[in-house]
Amino acid sequence: MTEPDRSNEATAAAPQQPRAHWPLFEVFLRGKRGLNHVHVGSLHAPDADLALRNARDLYTRRNEGVSIWVVPAAAVTASSPDEKDSFFEPSGDKIYRHPTFYAIPGDVPHL
Repeated sequence: MTEPDRSNEATAAAPQQPRAHWPLFEVFLRGKRGLNHVHVGSLHAPDADLALRNARDLYTRRNEGVSIWVVPAAAVTASSPDEKDSFFEPSGDKIYRHPTFYAIPGDVPHL
């Protein structure tokens, strides 16, 4: 006899609150060939565990991912594109950080 499908048990055990009050989670996916996680979208869920399951079901339908991160949107802090000049200005006066400051050996194919 086969085991009953328990994939929806997390949904049944989730806190009973209106969906309108569920927190927003940002979803990051690392593809099979990628080395970094890429933002793929957002979703609402009652908690992080259910957000991870929902992100798996929503964003990896074709088995294209190997790792998923879900982050509460409230925990993300970002700079404003309107303030890019003043925000990134301090790096302009540090020429030692620019790749032109270093001599690249000819036998190094990728740097």
